Amino acid sequence: MSVYVKSDAVFATYRQGSWEIGVIHASIVIVAGQQVLGPRLPAIASVAGGATIDSEARTAINAVLGALREHGLIEP
Repeated sequence: MSVYVKSDAVFATYRQGSWEIGVIHASIVIVAGQQVLGPRLPAIASVAGGATIDSEARTAINAVLGALREHGLIEP
């Protein structure tokens, strides 16, 4: 069973004996007819190696990867 919690502007779903508030379970997300989210892909490795070392680029790329990992979008 699902209900809309007006005060929090989220849906609540009764699942396995308790309420989940604001949690969405899905296999894919489609926006305007195009899939924009799907199953998690394998992790992206941190930057390492290569003939040309650009420390500023590596720092920025690793920061982006860190933020995505923290948000749960990619695995470490």
